[in-house]
Amino acid sequence: MFSISKMFLSSGPHHGANTHALFPRTRQTCCSVDVCNYIGLQSLYTLMTIGRELRCLSVGFIAVKCWKGKCVSSKAEPPLCVQELVPALSAVGLLCEALLWVFQPALVHQFVNGRFALEGTKFKTVFTSIFFTSHPFPDSSFPILSTDGYCFTIIEEDESGGHLVTKGCLGLEGSDFQCRDTPIPHQRRSIECCTGQDYCNKHLHPTLPPLKNRDFAEGNIHHKALLISVTVCSILLVLIIIFCYFRYKRQETRPRYSIGLEQDETYIPPGESLKDLIEQSQSSGSGSGLPLLVQRTIAKQIQMVKQIGKGRYGEVWMGKWRGEKVAVKVFFTTEEASWFRETEIYQTVLMRHENILGFIAADIKGTGSWTQLYLITDYHENGSLYDYLKSTTLDTKAMLKLAYSSVSGLCHLHTEIFSTQGKPAIAHRDLKSKNILVKKNGTCCIADLGLAVKFISDTNEVDIPPNTRVGTKRYMPPEVLDESLNRNHFQSYIMADMYSFGLILWEIARRCVSGGIVEEYQLPYHDLVPSDPSYEDMREIVCIKRLRPSFPNRWSSDECLRQMGKLMMECWAHNPASRLTALRVKKTLAKMSESQDIKL
Repeated sequence: MFSISKMFLSSGPHHGANTHALFPRTRQTCCSVDVCNYIGLQSLYTLMTIGRELRCLSVGFIAVKCWKGKCVSSKAEPPLCVQELVPALSAVGLLCEALLWVFQPALVHQFVNGRFALEGTKFKTVFTSIFFTSHPFPDSSFPILSTDGYCFTIIEEDESGGHLVTKGCLGLEGSDFQCRDTPIPHQRRSIECCTGQDYCNKHLHPTLPPLKNRDFAEGNIHHKALLISVTVCSILLVLIIIFCYFRYKRQETRPRYSIGLEQDETYIPPGESLKDLIEQSQSSGSGSGLPLLVQRTIAKQIQMVKQIGKGRYGEVWMGKWRGEKVAVKVFFTTEEASWFRETEIYQTVLMRHENILGFIAADIKGTGSWTQLYLITDYHENGSLYDYLKSTTLDTKAMLKLAYSSVSGLCHLHTEIFSTQGKPAIAHRDLKSKNILVKKNGTCCIADLGLAVKFISDTNEVDIPPNTRVGTKRYMPPEVLDESLNRNHFQSYIMADMYSFGLILWEIARRCVSGGIVEEYQLPYHDLVPSDPSYEDMREIVCIKRLRPSFPNRWSSDECLRQMGKLMMECWAHNPASRLTALRVKKTLAKMSESQDIKL
C-alpha cells in the first residue's frame, strides 16, 4: 500500500471524537486511484521521497540522519567528507524534484492546495497533502492507505471547466462532519462517503450539481437591489414634494408677513383715527412722533393686505388699521441698520412735514426663526415719482407743483431748527425719483431715509449711519464718484443732494407738454450709460467727460421749461460750491409759479 496523508476537506470544527471512542470502528482499506494496483505510482512516490530526503541532508550543512521521511538534526560538527558530499546530495535531490516539474506539471500546479493530480493518458491519480518542504515530517503524517473513518470520492469542477475526481480516506476525527457536502459559493462539487468494506469508494460515483447561471443570478440580485433602492428613493422624493407643496400652499393662504391681530385696545380708545393720534402727539408731546407704546399697539393691530413693492432693502405692503390704509415697509434681516437709522430719523424732533413721508410706527417682532422689522407710514396710492412720471404727462402747473413740493421737503431736511428741542440739519444721501412719493393732491413727499446723515451742531460732527448701503450710482455726484468728497464736512452732503435733485428736475420737465410735444419718460443718462451702470461707467461720463443729460430743443421755445433747464444746470454743476441750495431753488420755483399765475 502507498503512504499518503490524511486530507481534511474543511477547516471547521471537528465533531464525533467522543462517539467513536465509545463505539470503536473496524479499519478498512480505501481506494485512492482509479486502478488501485497502478504500478507506476510506486516508482513516482519513490522518486519524490528520494528528492525530499536528499534535501533534508543538504540543509544547514549539519549532520542529518533521515529515515522514512523523518529528519533528525545533530548539533555535532559533521566530518569533512560529509560536508563535501552535501552539495552533491542537494543537487541530486533538486534534480529529482525537477523531474516532477517536467513530467508531471499538474502535481506542482496543485501544490498550494495540498493536493497533487497526476494526469496520464489512461489513468488519473490524485495524491492528497504530499508536501515538498525542507521541514521534517513526523512519521504519523504518512499512514498506510487504511482508516477507521470513511472512504470518500469527490468530484469537482476545476478552473478550466474540467471534472476532477479525488478518492481517498478520512481520519476518524471529524469525518462525519466532512462527509456532509456543504455548498461552497461559486464552486461546483459533490462528495460521497462509505465505510464497512475495503475499497468501497471505488464504486462511488458522485455527480456534480446542476449548472447554475451565476452571472444571471447575481445580475438578478443586483437588478432587484437597484429596483428596490430606486423605488424607495422615488417614494421618499414624492412624499417630500407633496409635503413642500402643501406647506407652500398653506403659507400662501395667509399673509407672508403677519404683524399680529391682537385686539389690544388698552392704549388707543375706540374711534381714534391715525390723524387724531398724530395731532395729539404734536400738540402735547415733544414732536418726535407717537409714544412707543402706541406705536407697538398700532403695529400689532395692522392687517396686511397685499404687496405693492420690493427693493434692495425689503418689501412694501399695503395694510389696514381700523379701516385706514397704511404702508408697511418690511426690512430684510440684513438691513437692520437701515431700519434703525430710518426709524431714528423719522422720530427726530420737529421732523414731521407735509412734504416728508408721514411716519406712524415702527416695531420689531421676533418669530423664533427670524426677526421681522416693520416701518409703518402713510399710504400714497400714486406710488413713487418714478412710477407716476412713467404713466402720466404733466402741464406746467403740475410740473411746478411736483418740483416745488419736492424741494420744500428737501429744504426742510437740510434746515437746522434752533430751539430748546431743535431739529438737526439732515442730508438724504440717496435722493432719486423712486424715493419720492406722489400724493393724491399732486404734491410730493420725500421717503427712504435709511442713508440719511445728521449734523450735530453742538459738537460740529457729522452723524453717519453705520450701515453698508451706498447710494444709487446713476444719481451720484462727481465728488462721490471720484472719492473727493470731504466726509467730515456736512455741507458736502448737502451739495451732493442738490446734484441729485437737479437730475430729478430733468425727469419731471421731460414729461411736461409744450406745443403738443412730450418725451417718453427716461432715467438720467439713459443714452450714455447701461441700464445698470458701474462706478467706472458713471465716473467716465460725469467726472472725466463732464457730460450731463441733454435738453430737448422745444425747451428753448417755452419760457418755463427754459428756466427749469437753467435751474437744473445750476444744481448739477461740477463744482459743489457752485450749486444752488434747496432754499434758493424753492424760492426760484415759487417766483416762477407767480409769473405763470400759478398758486402752489
